Amino acid sequence: MKKGFRVATMAYLILLGITLGATLTAGALVAPVIFHSERWLGSDILSHYQEGLIMTEIFVRLSHLVLVTMIAVALYEGYKYKMFERGTLTTVSTLLLLMSGMAFNYYYLPDIVNMQLAGEKMTATTAFVNTHKGSEIDFKLFSLSILILMIENMRKALRG
Repeated sequence: MKKGFRVATMAYLILLGITLGATLTAGALVAPVIFHSERWLGSDILSHYQEGLIMTEIFVRLSHLVLVTMIAVALYEGYKYKMFERGTLTTVSTLLLLMSGMAFNYYYLPDIVNMQLAGEKMTATTAFVNTHKGSEIDFKLFSLSILILMIENMRKALRG
């Protein structure tokens, strides 16, 4: 492996690690605290709707990192695919990451933001609940695909 590409591979793996860490932090650490703010504040200062607004802002900011990661994955994995250095698992994970990242950034997040802008009553509808549940599943698939890409690329980098 050429030195320049070795550096690119390290930067790529670091970006994947940062993105995976951010997605896990938002979903596993931040969300449970935000949506149970009464435990930490001692009373119901924030409504569930207000907690949702805070969480949405976190995911809006996270969406920028998701976009950067999608671009990096498309470029890096696309180049490796062109060089015939990709297997089926890596290719499937790449496509899953790109599709779930696009669904998150361009379907789920805008819908959730628009429903929240419509008011608290809209967030109590079945449409909102289903959209939110779909976004959770989508984000888990995004995180899983990052993990698989990290493992596969580390495995191949250590081999050669």
